[in-house]
Amino acid sequence: MFRGLFLGINNKTMYTGLLHTHSSLRYVVLLLLVIVVAKSMVGLISKKPFEKTDEKLTLWLMIATHIQLLVGLILYFVSPYVQFGANTMKDSITRYWTVEHSFIMLIAIVFITLARTSTKKLTDSKAKHKRVFIMSTIALVLIVMAIIMSGRGIIIPVRA
Repeated sequence: MFRGLFLGINNKTMYTGLLHTHSSLRYVVLLLLVIVVAKSMVGLISKKPFEKTDEKLTLWLMIATHIQLLVGLILYFVSPYVQFGANTMKDSITRYWTVEHSFIMLIAIVFITLARTSTKKLTDSKAKHKRVFIMSTIALVLIVMAIIMSGRGIIIPVRA
């Protein structure tokens, strides 16, 4: 269906490039996410105001995760591990890449997006820090869980 969009491109080369890009971007997302969680926890505990820096960090985190989502969506349609058929749910590797990884990561991205957008409506700094901390921590747990479930680990290099 969508694989026809990429007919003129060598699929193996494109897949490898997208996989490396997607795998490299995860470090940017994870780093930003850890910084946002830590900064919001410190702000919550020490009752610091929710500053411009906090807003910028949540914005950059949201931008990075949405770029990661776009690369992941393209990768989804060219990956040899994503298959739709009678055996998709029976094979654990195919099921993971076709259904579980995408679903878990999408939920994490929703939490990151909600953390960013919902703080705009709040006026109290403590409430903002709390909202960002809770939603970003949930997203971090989901992302780490999904990466570990992939069998590739967090630090293991990509094997195309």
